[in-house]
Amino acid sequence: MPTRRSLLRLAMAIPAAGLFPSCAAIELNSSSTPGTAGGARGPCTLGIDTLAESGFAALRGRRVGLILNQTSVNRQGIPSRVVLQRALGRNFTSLYTPEHGLDGREKAGIHVSSRRDPLTGLPAYSLYGDTRKPAPWMLGNIDALLFDLQDIGSRSYTYISTMALAMEACAEQGKQFIVLDRPNPLGGLRVQGPPLDPRWKSFVGQIPVPYIHGMTTGELARMINAQGWIKARPQLGVIPMRGWQRWMAWPDTGLRWVPTSPNIPGPLSPFHYAACGILGGLNGVDIGIGTARPFEYAGGKGINPQEFASRLSARGIPGVRFTPYVSTRKPGCAGAQLTIDPRGQTDLIALAVILAGEVCKRTGNAPLQATRGDTRTLFHKVYGSDILFNALIASRPVGPLIASWQPSLQAFRANRQQFLMY
Repeated sequence: MPTRRSLLRLAMAIPAAGLFPSCAAIELNSSSTPGTAGGARGPCTLGIDTLAESGFAALRGRRVGLILNQTSVNRQGIPSRVVLQRALGRNFTSLYTPEHGLDGREKAGIHVSSRRDPLTGLPAYSLYGDTRKPAPWMLGNIDALLFDLQDIGSRSYTYISTMALAMEACAEQGKQFIVLDRPNPLGGLRVQGPPLDPRWKSFVGQIPVPYIHGMTTGELARMINAQGWIKARPQLGVIPMRGWQRWMAWPDTGLRWVPTSPNIPGPLSPFHYAACGILGGLNGVDIGIGTARPFEYAGGKGINPQEFASRLSARGIPGVRFTPYVSTRKPGCAGAQLTIDPRGQTDLIALAVILAGEVCKRTGNAPLQATRGDTRTLFHKVYGSDILFNALIASRPVGPLIASWQPSLQAFRANRQQFLMY
């Protein structure tokens, strides 16, 4: 296993170009305008494609690093690191990997080691191991750091936390930070869920946006920089997409889905993650982890699946179908399987809170009582506060809780407008 010293030697062995004079941040706007679901569909041109079509002009004469994983591919499916190495040669010097690692195979929460990338021969520094923020020595051989990760649109998914901390590190070391933009698979219209209580800020809630923010990574980077959500602000560039519009969910983009992590295997997985991920933070429940359809189930021990699915269906939640199921992986668990229409109007986080309430009610709050210590703390961090847990343990109705989000959501929608690019 490569050590920090051996990786540093490897990186420094790559000759560096002279420092290119600073250039203005690349705040390019897409020519796309918001459309309707009846408009033309994909394929979208990704940020990496836009960069290539420009002849890599923004990187000319600069030493470049890349935050990446298996999702970092161009429109044709060619790995971005291959595209960049062919174009930049020895000026492409370093790689950096988030949670789940270079290949996206590590399970959630498992520390990732730094390694040498077999595809390019470059050092791949882990940003989910000994550090989650690039150390100064990791940035010593670059002038600009690119970010090209496929996010899934939920605050608790850690790729945007990696982005924020990397932006801060670049600012501190005088490096430019450039986002190669990608679609939000949930689309750009949904803004849903609770705000982040600053007391519960963590790596699963690094920036103060709603649980579902409806922004691309490039738009988020602009907002993070302008709002001062990090300790220092880098010179920021965003290479935009072409052809993406806010109404588009992933199936509308014309792009091939690459699993972002082991439990986000398909293009609709981000919808199910949003709907069932919060419930999955409790002990003694079943959301399908370990099956071929993770996050597509909501269940617990002793639940009558027919009654449960019927009660949920009777709520008339738009864009969701509930089917009874009995778990074959967790004996005694049963509940409902969710089918979510990606073009529907479902409030996914209201649904998430309803599911948590209904499962806890039918299991005598056993999941809440079984969730203690660090697991309970993580539940609070993912939700953004301890308010949901306290409401569930007191058996209070979740309607007022959902209603309480609305003022902050309205304020966020207005505030984000100036940072939208599409």
